[in-house]
Amino acid sequence: MDSVADDLLRRLFEKAVEVADPMKSLAAFLPEKPAGRVVVVGAGKASARMAEAVEALWGPCEGLVITRYGYARPCEGIEIVEAAHPIPDEIGLSATERMLDLLAGVGQGDFVLALISGGASALLTAPAGKITLAGKQEVNQKLLVSGAAIGQMNVVRKHLSRVKGGQLAAAAYPAEMLALLMSDVPGDNPAEIGSGPTVGDASTPEDVKAILDRWKIEVPASVSQVLAGHSGVLAPGDERLGRVTNTIFAAPSQSLEAAKELAEAEGCDVEILGDALEGEAREVAHEHAKLALRHQKERPVGSRPLILLSGGELTVTRRGDGIGGPNAEYALALALALNGASGIHAIACDTDGVDGAAEVAGAIIKPDSLERANASGLRAEKALADNDAHRFFEVLGDQVVTGPTLTNVNDFRAIRIG
Repeated sequence: MDSVADDLLRRLFEKAVEVADPMKSLAAFLPEKPAGRVVVVGAGKASARMAEAVEALWGPCEGLVITRYGYARPCEGIEIVEAAHPIPDEIGLSATERMLDLLAGVGQGDFVLALISGGASALLTAPAGKITLAGKQEVNQKLLVSGAAIGQMNVVRKHLSRVKGGQLAAAAYPAEMLALLMSDVPGDNPAEIGSGPTVGDASTPEDVKAILDRWKIEVPASVSQVLAGHSGVLAPGDERLGRVTNTIFAAPSQSLEAAKELAEAEGCDVEILGDALEGEAREVAHEHAKLALRHQKERPVGSRPLILLSGGELTVTRRGDGIGGPNAEYALALALALNGASGIHAIACDTDGVDGAAEVAGAIIKPDSLERANASGLRAEKALADNDAHRFFEVLGDQVVTGPTLTNVNDFRAIRIG
């Protein structure tokens, strides 16, 4: 029965990824190719796959898209550049400047298609003012380990950039722009996807300062100088946004619904806890463990298995020096909270195939996970304290490794209660 349960959980995750694949999900939202000049730009972990889907329908196009190393796809016209994520690098910086130069050449009567997915915050790199790439990298690194929610991180990133917070759209004005967005953020707010390069934002430099103070993040003097001056972020009513249409074509809710349909077809009851969960990974895991144990206790003998599904984006406040990510940390904390409860299996993975900075999607836990860990000389409590969940599951052989999935609709979690 254990292998059957684990197999189902893996197939639920695979289904969640499959339905978000741009080659299957983008076509319904792409209009006929406009007459006249068409330029395609974009960034994100799914952006090259999105570009591939566009050219499958429109044929070769002029354009430039920036994706993560290893996530490139073959395109005939659109140039695909691979750059670093989650910490930006020189290649991303250079490619972003070339993208802005390309948009400087469009005008009235031209059409710009922007392809934006999660990861664009790091891949679109154009520091504001005198901020250097090193300064940008320093702030990004501190944000990633601070415990700040993704929405707060993106507010900071917008005000330190010349391309985020609607500024990519401003660079294309007065051309008409359609932005196709793949959501990887809780709540599917277009302004938060990739830090909203085609969407205005009402936040201010004062908001940024409050976030930096809240999470005790010290920044270079160049960052403080930018925050003391005029922000380039566009207000939501800015006229340069008037020729932009932002459309979300893939979102976490669609993937959870697809997983639900599969689970029900396999003879399970399903409860969706939400597609926009946020919070500290280990704390959410503790609450989910309590819920799972309560369900198991209250369900009548002979009931069908129950699947608890959830999405969103959890965070990790880094205290140790291990290798981990929010999905693996959630799984490890869940295993500890369940303490070997029989009949409960779970999976937690990032749909982009990368949990944190590791090339691992996530992990799966079983009723005997802690027992096998003890037999292998692993201490689960220490691994959690060290933020070392990936190494823990690597030793157990319970990592989920997918390689590049070419899509990104945030975290996927499923708990099967037998």
